[in-house]
Amino acid sequence: QVQLVESGGGLVQPGGSLRLSCVAFGFTSDHYTIGWFRQAPGKEREGVSCISSSSSSTYADSVKGRFTASRDNAKNTAYLQMNSLKPEDTGVYYCAAELYGSSCFMGRPQGMDYWGKGTPVTVSD
Repeated sequence: QVQLVESGGGLVQPGGSLRLSCVAFGFTSDHYTIGWFRQAPGKEREGVSCISSSSSSTYADSVKGRFTASRDNAKNTAYLQMNSLKPEDTGVYYCAAELYGSSCFMGRPQGMDYWGKGTPVTVSD
């Protein structure tokens, strides 16, 4: 059974850092793209980053230069390092997996195949 489990969220002050993890269970290979998405209260889910199986990555303009996506295929784990956090980064962060196609890189979250349950991030004093 395929499952994605996020962890690493929490409360952090503005300017602080967090590292999110996403462990993938049940995949038969590492040939899938991982997308990171977030949803702030009262807002729609938005894409944050995509990272391919070969670790090519893209970022939303709002997080470029502050967030870094990576993955360790041997551990079936993807990471999102978040630095210089701002209050507007607050939200529930989700990882999702895409087996085929390029929905993540095209900004189409509806094309992702599997989703985790999310981990909350709060940036506040």
